[in-house]
Amino acid sequence: MMPAISRATIEAYMEAGANGATTADQGRALEDLICYVFTQVPGISITRRNEMNAFHTEEIDVALWNDGHADGFFFLPNIILVECKNWSSRVSSSELSWFDAKLRSRGLGFGVLIAAKGITGDAEDITAAHSIVAGALREGRRLVVIKSDELLALADSPELVRLVKEKLCDLTVRGTVA
Repeated sequence: MMPAISRATIEAYMEAGANGATTADQGRALEDLICYVFTQVPGISITRRNEMNAFHTEEIDVALWNDGHADGFFFLPNIILVECKNWSSRVSSSELSWFDAKLRSRGLGFGVLIAAKGITGDAEDITAAHSIVAGALREGRRLVVIKSDELLALADSPELVRLVKEKLCDLTVRGTVA
């Protein structure tokens, strides 16, 4: 049996984020939620949180190690960077571009953006932030965007694995994220 993902736990983290006294508290609550949800997937562990690069120019919210477990993210690289944006509005192209630059500067081809309300622009017309996703894909980087409502819908780790698979397939077929 695969690990269950507690809806009550997800809701508690989301409530903590919504009621955080500062934007840092709100962001930390989303990062805590992501650490909880992703570590329910077999083979995933948290390796770093809120760490700056050697030049002190870029911060990584969450870094995951992926052992490639057969019931987990066997189709993803060993190192997965996650950027968390617990905003009341959609994430803009400039913010998504900055995350893509972090991946590029580290030679990584995959990353996850957790954007509470999604990203700006239109997926059909590939405008605003969707154009950043499409541009990264053309250069060999795959960016997956997961929204709060998608996290709330998860009941167990296979559902998270399936969600990421579906997003990767959509990205490849459509050229951007839905």
